[in-house]
Amino acid sequence: MQPKHLALVLLVMVLYGSAYPVGKIGTLDAPPLFLSAMRVLCVFLFFLPFFKFRLPPRQLYLPLVGFAASMGVCTYAFMYYALSFTSIVAPIIIGAQLAIPFGLILSLIFLKEEISLFKWILIFFAFAGIVVIAYDPNFINERIALIFCILMAFFYALANMMARRLKDIDTSVLNGWCNFLAFFPLIIASFILDGNPINIISNLNNSTFIVILHASLIVSVIGHAGMFYLYRFYPVATVLPFYSLFPIFGIILTYLMFREILTMQQFIGSVLVIGSVYLIHRENKKEMGV
Repeated sequence: MQPKHLALVLLVMVLYGSAYPVGKIGTLDAPPLFLSAMRVLCVFLFFLPFFKFRLPPRQLYLPLVGFAASMGVCTYAFMYYALSFTSIVAPIIIGAQLAIPFGLILSLIFLKEEISLFKWILIFFAFAGIVVIAYDPNFINERIALIFCILMAFFYALANMMARRLKDIDTSVLNGWCNFLAFFPLIIASFILDGNPINIISNLNNSTFIVILHASLIVSVIGHAGMFYLYRFYPVATVLPFYSLFPIFGIILTYLMFREILTMQQFIGSVLVIGSVYLIHRENKKEMGV
């Protein structure tokens, strides 16, 4: 990888890692569903001038709705619920890596893709790492956050599998429709569970608006745009192993922002999860002959 591309992928991983500690700040002031709705609304408004409600091919309508539900609704909502139910951000960042093992299992079930014995072992150790974290005495009273985190990882994996059906759709069309379709169930659910969104907005701190803009424009738009740019030059299998870095950057940022330090049990669990996911990426790269 060229130095300028390496710098870009590292920057993107920093942005991805920052989504969790910065998102935690947002959950201190606003409900999770509201944050999710505002995030997808901002992304939709950004892409609106580019996609202008252009329709994808008719046969892709249903996969697009499924992608919007799994990515735009469930992934974001469960992410912010996980952050709102915990005082320790690092385990949520680590748990997000379970999207990769979940992705392999879903590919086996729905796409009949084979999983080697070595990958099954790595999947086992990835989930074992989450169990280790779950039984950390410092985290034991916040396990519900880890459940939300696991759901977030599952739906993110599901969204990525659906994205394979949508790979031929223009990026602006995909992002525009995904966030447009996701906004309505999120804002309706927020209205039912959280109250009038207008009242919520009127009581927000300025920092929460910054959090929403960071999540939508910095993470979702710039981060994803950076990865799509890299995919123009390198095979997916070359880029994917770098995803194992974003939890590391995220954990560093949680320390800088909250002075949060991993316990020994959390450290062991994170090594199991991140190490297993990295090796899964390496195996995928070998299988693709890259």
